[in-house]
Amino acid sequence: MVVGDLAQEVDVLVIGSGPGGYVAAIRAAQLGRSVAIVDKDTVGGVCLNRGCIPSKAIISASERYMGIKEAGEMGIEVSGDVNVNMPKLIEWKNGVVKKLTGGVNSLLKGNGVEIISGEAYFSGPNSLRVVSEDASQTYKFNDVIIATGSRPAELKILPFDGKRILSSTEALNLQEVPKRFIVVGGGYIGLELGTAYAKLGAEVTILEGTKSLLPGTDEALTKMVTRKLKKLGVTVITEAMVQGGENTGDEVVVRATVNGEEKTFSADYCLVAVGRKPNTDELGLEFAGVETDERGFIKIDKQCRTNVEHIYAIGDCAGGALLAHKASYEAKIAAEVMCGMNSVIDYQAMPFVIFSDPEIAYTGLTEAQAKEEGYDPVVSRFAFAANGRALSMNHADGFVQIVADKETKQVLGVQIVGPEASTLIGEAVFAVEMGANAEDIAMTIHAHPTLPETIMEAAEGVLGHAIHMVNKK
Repeated sequence: MVVGDLAQEVDVLVIGSGPGGYVAAIRAAQLGRSVAIVDKDTVGGVCLNRGCIPSKAIISASERYMGIKEAGEMGIEVSGDVNVNMPKLIEWKNGVVKKLTGGVNSLLKGNGVEIISGEAYFSGPNSLRVVSEDASQTYKFNDVIIATGSRPAELKILPFDGKRILSSTEALNLQEVPKRFIVVGGGYIGLELGTAYAKLGAEVTILEGTKSLLPGTDEALTKMVTRKLKKLGVTVITEAMVQGGENTGDEVVVRATVNGEEKTFSADYCLVAVGRKPNTDELGLEFAGVETDERGFIKIDKQCRTNVEHIYAIGDCAGGALLAHKASYEAKIAAEVMCGMNSVIDYQAMPFVIFSDPEIAYTGLTEAQAKEEGYDPVVSRFAFAANGRALSMNHADGFVQIVADKETKQVLGVQIVGPEASTLIGEAVFAVEMGANAEDIAMTIHAHPTLPETIMEAAEGVLGHAIHMVNKK
């Protein structure tokens, strides 16, 4: 190993090049700082390489495949077999990832950000060492932003082997569609990938330890998803406590206790998706004096500062909702604060999106949360079954629900389950963020026939004069 004799001086150092890190680096560079970013892997982090983007590519492919199989309902008859070439699908998915990571690389260079390859370890509050395969170099910095993200949490009783017992990383690179596929964990990761593989032809079983899928999500939303899973032939077993399992060579066997009875489940592969843990345990944070909580998440204030004034943390490693767009949002806050601006975190309208079938998206307060905060809420729900565009797409399951203050009609929250909920939530986030009331939405002309009309109709329902549904008395 070649060791650098002298420490190199950098102004701002960003650790991690995911949707938090690369955004922070670019924003700091825009504000006039000299910035370097370090990552041991390809730029783009988990989101672009092993998470958001590759999973949505596979989900999109599975939806296209299902669309072809169901085209007969629209009078489109497909003769012969429709097959899934999994190696080609994965090759296509990797091409999508490569385009995006290449774009991020170009953006960093275009903004004058130095890219350093290697693994970072703090050696003090103003220094760290970057170790690569053939070198080790110490860097001294004025400010640093930690954006190291998170990784799949592992079960000691069912550890990953990368062959048949998989994390989400391996599940995104299977070279075949499993005949049988077990998913341990009914959260959004397990549900999204389980649904995708079910559409591609796998016999899927989801084992969830709590009473329902998507713990913490409004039950009215998850009911629609559970109903569709049943149509897809997915077996969902709740209150299933996994006791262990092993790779037998030809298959994986999982043992779980269900209603007090131990049952055995076997499949070609098992995806373990029981949450994520922060990548903070091998950073040497103790040498920098940075405090973490009992789970390893870095403690930050409303300006993304840690307990060490010139050290910031953003995204998954700083806890809260583990969302790529949250990391990007915090990245801008941290960079601006570091450059002397008085920016502050405000999560009033954070969008949450689950790429289930149908999709789920929500922001702001639920009816129960609104009551807890002292509001007298009024709730209006408009069904996609009454929307012309949804019906013409043959995707009319679900609804848009608006929660508003009864007196002022201010929009407090929006919940959507249905086609393209991930896209529709943008209008809802804007409404909650700007403090809009239901009339602001209702009086905005929405193009016809489109899915966003459902938001307008739900807003009219709050006001008591919806046209395409019966108003509550």
